[in-house]
Amino acid sequence: MKQRTGQQQNKPTLLITGGSSGIGKATVQLFAERGWQVFELSRHGETGTNIRHIACDVTDAKSVDSAVEQVLQETQKLDVVIANAGYGISGTVEFTAIEDVHHQFDVNFFGALLLAQAVLPQLRKQQGGTLIFTSSVAAVLSVPYQAFYSATKAAINAMALALQNEVRDFGIHVSVLMPGDVATGFTAARNKSQAGEAIYKTAHKAVATMEHDEQHGLQPETMALDFWHIANKRNPAPQYIGGASYKLLCFLDRILPKRLVNWIEYKVYS
Repeated sequence: MKQRTGQQQNKPTLLITGGSSGIGKATVQLFAERGWQVFELSRHGETGTNIRHIACDVTDAKSVDSAVEQVLQETQKLDVVIANAGYGISGTVEFTAIEDVHHQFDVNFFGALLLAQAVLPQLRKQQGGTLIFTSSVAAVLSVPYQAFYSATKAAINAMALALQNEVRDFGIHVSVLMPGDVATGFTAARNKSQAGEAIYKTAHKAVATMEHDEQHGLQPETMALDFWHIANKRNPAPQYIGGASYKLLCFLDRILPKRLVNWIEYKVYS
């Protein structure tokens, strides 16, 4: 087992998946700059000052378990764990290939679940820690032609609420952060299916509108600051929304009839 120096042991620790780009990378940099020891798990990443990159495929249980085991060989405590790995697909519900749907869930939902299962024994052992899942406003306001991405994030929200009550007696906190539109490489990396667009006439415009909003959205550093604030709360709330305008939208979703909210979304994306 690799021993840590006294100085390293005194640093609070962050373990995060998907930290090599976008919101994850901004979060890694912020925590590292503020003196935390960051363990960044992804397929492609770099080790740096206060940053330890460990190769990991979140869709592979053995890979996740091995990566977490390596982290625990270097630290005795996990202060904060962020399940952040994810990507997007777009397309019609009718025509999206089922294998693409499976992969969307494998990365976004099951990847988060595998990480949670790998770190919970340590969090229980130390009787504390904060586990944060990256969700999305799309979990609340399901986006047309992005149904399966929305579904993965809604599943994360449901799992996180149940998990909080399961681990409450161990002193573990569970939260989700739901960003709205954020300007990152996430947009360009989206797997876009055009199948059925000859039938679904609004599909192309809806995806183009969505991607325009993303590229003119919040900066990833804003979401990193949200993660920072959640990580440093003594008793974080179960859910947080990234961005004031998205907080308003989610509030309206709670007070307005769902039929009206869904119709408004149809008009926005049609």
